[in-house]
Amino acid sequence: MFKAAVVGDRESIYGFAAVGLYVAEVTKETAGETVDKLAAGGYAVIYVTENMAEAVRPQMEKYRSASIPAIILIPGVNGNTGEGVNSVHRFVEKAVGSDIL
Repeated sequence: MFKAAVVGDRESIYGFAAVGLYVAEVTKETAGETVDKLAAGGYAVIYVTENMAEAVRPQMEKYRSASIPAIILIPGVNGNTGEGVNSVHRFVEKAVGSDIL
């Protein structure tokens, strides 16, 4: 069975533990290393708060062509930058062949 995790600042992620996701509180300095550890640990889906997006950009590129893990950006408590939504649009367009969203 595959596992899912949420990576980000405490305020943005602590609620995800209530629904059974593993939560990893990180700083921008430790976010990339944490994503690599989760990927190596068999996590298939890794949600990352948008405010950590720049810190995990190398990991997003590294795993982009791999089947797992899927790294998905989500809004944090500081709001939505739109990067996560744009990312989902790109993935759907790539998978389906057109933007159906």
